[in-house]
Amino acid sequence: MKRLLIPALLALAAAGLLFFYLQPATQVNTPVAATPMPDAPKPDALGALTVREFQNLDAQGQQIRQWIGQPMVINFWATWCAPCVREMPDLERLQQQHPGVRMVGIGVDSADNIRAFLQKVPVTYPILLAGPGGTDLMRTLGNPTGGLPFTLVLNADGSLNRAIIGEINPSDLAATLSGMTPESTHS
Repeated sequence: MKRLLIPALLALAAAGLLFFYLQPATQVNTPVAATPMPDAPKPDALGALTVREFQNLDAQGQQIRQWIGQPMVINFWATWCAPCVREMPDLERLQQQHPGVRMVGIGVDSADNIRAFLQKVPVTYPILLAGPGGTDLMRTLGNPTGGLPFTLVLNADGSLNRAIIGEINPSDLAATLSGMTPESTHS
């Protein structure tokens, strides 16, 4: 009886682990207007983000406010973050499909790591550097854990439309972007 009990328990444990690992990943994708995030950014935090100077990969200072006047998607990411890496091609496609929306990547990583990564996975939208301080910045913007990826969708006036903690859902984000600009194309 004991000989049968141990293999049966091991098989049951293996089946449970297999079931757990085969479940699809859940996504936290919170529309701020409908259901505020627990630590939703205050308007002054967004204002501080737009005037903060970030370095681009050429070590030139850039401010987010230069793109106010058009809707914006600001994506915090890092080369070592698997969901970030997976969503980069989707963000590039969305940039091409919605030319009236400005995509901006903010790397929470070193310039050297980002340059090497972009050689393999190029994007046409601007990449700015937040460095290690990016985690604290994300927390002030409503991401309580500072986890990556973290995406903000801003209206043309710089106000927050949505905040997405975790990997984006490309079709869901495309629907949001389609409602923001009349010139969006759907290819």
